[in-house]
Amino acid sequence: MALSDNMRGAVMMNVAMCAFTVNDTCMKLASAGLPLFQVITLRGVLTTAVLAIIAARQGVLGFVPRGADAAMISVRSLAEVLATLTFLIALTQLPLATLSAIMQSLPLAVTLAAALIFHERLGWRRLLAVAIGFAGVMLIIRPGGAGFDRWSLLGLASVACVVARDLSTRRLSRHTPSATVALWAAVAVTAMGAVVSGFSGWAPVSLEQAALILGASAALIVGYLTVVMTMRVGDIGFVAPFRYMALFWAILLGFLVFGSVPDGWTLIGASIVVATGLFTLWRERRLAQG
Repeated sequence: MALSDNMRGAVMMNVAMCAFTVNDTCMKLASAGLPLFQVITLRGVLTTAVLAIIAARQGVLGFVPRGADAAMISVRSLAEVLATLTFLIALTQLPLATLSAIMQSLPLAVTLAAALIFHERLGWRRLLAVAIGFAGVMLIIRPGGAGFDRWSLLGLASVACVVARDLSTRRLSRHTPSATVALWAAVAVTAMGAVVSGFSGWAPVSLEQAALILGASAALIVGYLTVVMTMRVGDIGFVAPFRYMALFWAILLGFLVFGSVPDGWTLIGASIVVATGLFTLWRERRLAQG
């Protein structure tokens, strides 16, 4: 039985979230002993090479986007660079689960941005859910509280950048290959890492660190390809909430690898964000059913 576009999008989103969380775990471990931008560059070189091979095998390596697609890929690549920069810097300072909890506001942010930019209908119930969800984010970062960390603001900045990335992906025409989109993003991030690493310096890489960078690269490739395909099939309001699986993987890997668990306020805030996101999903499906 063939899956619907919505279900295919949901499956791919789950795969993407697992892959990105594995990448995050490897990057956090590798950057503990190496300069961050060196790690970004090394991971980027491997990722770009593999994506180029994939694009070549698909016969799209020489594909040159034109017109509106070229502009959208440029915007998307810039957003990818800024999202990577803000996220990884925050990741070096915050527990994996805490940063992931902040990132769970993405579906709400995407829903709101889609309403503002694409004029998708957003009723008062979903608007209220978005507001309550962002109140949950405030519980996670607790501005002004003893547990507040300025690195949490970088997490919020990363959310904004990913929203820009996802919405620009949505604007791409269907004939633009996903491998090409992912390759441009990888090239942009690698170039950023190479430029900055020239100033931050390099260090010798151990076998264990090399394995972590290789693992991060493999996971990132899977994440890149599936997230591009995800945002191009199904309804954005249906697919986006499946990002919440990232929180499950982050809590699990955070505990197994780093021995850390989120505190009570973070769990409460994350639960509010997830609940409001799921409500927006339920409400949208109900409206679609008439």
